[in-house]
Amino acid sequence: MASVDQYREYIQNLLMEKAKRGGDQEVEAQTLFDPVHDHYQLIYIGWHNKRRIFGPVLHLDIKDNKIWIQWNGTEDDIAAELVALGVPKQDIVLGFHPPFMRQFTDYAAG
Repeated sequence: MASVDQYREYIQNLLMEKAKRGGDQEVEAQTLFDPVHDHYQLIYIGWHNKRRIFGPVLHLDIKDNKIWIQWNGTEDDIAAELVALGVPKQDIVLGFHPPFMRQFTDYAAG
C-alpha cells in the first residue's frame, strides 16, 4: 500500500491534468484541494450560451487510507486511472455506488 501522501499526489496530479483538458474560454475548470481534510474536487464554473455553469465534475476523498471516488461526472474511468498509477483496487472505494452494491465491484466495499 502506498502512503496517504502518495495518494494525495496521485489525486492532485490527476485532477490538474483533467483541468488542463476541461473548460473553454467561458467555462473554467478549477481544482480545489484540501489536503488537511483530504477532499479534492474538479469543478466547472462560468457561462455557456447565457446559462450559468457551476458544479463538481470530480470529487475524491481519502478516508481510512483509501481513495473514495464520491462523484465522477466524466466519461473517464477514474478508478482504472488510479490503478494504472499503482493504487491497489482494495484501496479504492466507489463511493457513488450504494454500500450494498460495492461488494459486487472489483474495488473495496468501504
